[in-house]
Amino acid sequence: MAEPKTKKTDASVEDFIDNVADETRRDDCRKVIQLMQKATGEKPKMWGASIIGFGTYTYHYASGRSGDWPLVGLSPRKANLTLYLMDGFAHYDELMAKLGKHKTGKSCLYLNKLTDVDLTVLRELIEQSVAHVRKIHQK
Repeated sequence: MAEPKTKKTDASVEDFIDNVADETRRDDCRKVIQLMQKATGEKPKMWGASIIGFGTYTYHYASGRSGDWPLVGLSPRKANLTLYLMDGFAHYDELMAKLGKHKTGKSCLYLNKLTDVDLTVLRELIEQSVAHVRKIHQK
């Protein structure tokens, strides 16, 4: 079976953020890191070359494939700030309605900038997502 391409590394999160070209995106990253660190109780770690992750859980597919992934993460992409909330958004209709300007993918929350969203709602969304992922992936 193929190994996952994205794995936890020893690369410096601070160096990675310092190299983000856009100052607003760098500042937004630092704020989201604080929210995620508080929600998980974990320090940020680089996953691959461009994802900052917090904590770890092990996923298992019906095919027998499994691997490790962060409980929650973020990546400062050129077009937006991408937050990875691993349980998706189906459980969070009320919070998503109050969040502010955003887009979503299956497990990705895309924000242009943090000033577009309500930070209290974002904090609650992150905390609930982390709690849910921990609950369903308990060992």
